[in-house]
Amino acid sequence: MSRALRRLASGASATVLALLAAGSPTMAATADAATTGPAVNLATNPGFEIPTLPLADWGSIPGWHCAPGEAALGSAAHGGASALTVTPATDDSTGECTQTLAVRPATTYTYSAWVHGSYVFLGATGTGHDVAPAWTPGTGDGWQRLTTTFTTGADTRSVRLHLHGWYGQGPWAADDVQVDGPAPEPVGAVGSVPTTDPVVFVTIDDGWQRTPEAARLIADRQVPVTAFPLPMPEGFEPDWFRQVTAVPGSSIQDHSVSHRDLTTLSPAEQQAEICDARDAAADRFGTVPTVFRPPYFAWNADTLQAAANCGMHQVLTASADFSWGAANVYHGGALQPGDVILLHFTDTLAADLQRALDAAAAAGLHPAGLVDHLH
Repeated sequence: MSRALRRLASGASATVLALLAAGSPTMAATADAATTGPAVNLATNPGFEIPTLPLADWGSIPGWHCAPGEAALGSAAHGGASALTVTPATDDSTGECTQTLAVRPATTYTYSAWVHGSYVFLGATGTGHDVAPAWTPGTGDGWQRLTTTFTTGADTRSVRLHLHGWYGQGPWAADDVQVDGPAPEPVGAVGSVPTTDPVVFVTIDDGWQRTPEAARLIADRQVPVTAFPLPMPEGFEPDWFRQVTAVPGSSIQDHSVSHRDLTTLSPAEQQAEICDARDAAADRFGTVPTVFRPPYFAWNADTLQAAANCGMHQVLTASADFSWGAANVYHGGALQPGDVILLHFTDTLAADLQRALDAAAAAGLHPAGLVDHLH
């Protein structure tokens, strides 16, 4: 493993809508009809100004999911430097683009966008109430603003936004999207799990190296692991990640798209990093991540809000590191109940995991499923 790759590793949606609808206990406790907050624009990449994220291996428009080959960033914008431009590949395509956002239950939101073209539609689904889309038969040579308002249901915690044209009507464009309303409450950040159960939690990051030895050890010892792969390496061998997370209690969670230090990014870029990684995992594995691990354990207040806007329930770091031959317990001494062990998908993972399991056993602890204890 090269030193550069080691630094990267160590620093380390209809499906989305249906599964996010299960909601967050944290949000459920704080978001109800009486909960209010300042109106903000919740949309991910609303002005289409964020370029393709580094290491992204799917899609071309951060935050938005369109049919392959149909969407691009165009320079003829309503505002800023770029806009979404969509050319349906066939007359059987509407060129639909979507995104999924977390929202508060029993709350009113206004969704709008400036559009250009013939027969352009804007709407939201999964709101808890049927809402007719806003649409225009044509905008002529200029831009037109489409607007709809929806009130979420009592148990609604995510919605799916859509923009699309119509069959056989040719290209269309959109810009300056607004989803105005109160944001979900920011999530919390923890490095260990408060519990008196004699358990620790095995977490494994990045995904650049996938060895049969590690997969066999996890299966033979029936170790529940929480994987935080990046979308690009998880896309190389998705079946391998399914294999190593097949033990009950295991799950695949969110580690951002490009493994950058999120504290160096704007709130909008942080949201795109987290939401796009969520969608990649949900599309590939059929379950929506609810835990976010920030690369390099670097996070700020914007990270906590962006994670909430993407439907995360928790931001998680770790309390011990057993990667690459290490055995560092951050609080000193032996492992304790609730400790979160950091590992990486590397060529040393099997040995690192064995060492972590031995340390846990010496402390009278055993690995358990993380999500089961967090939620």
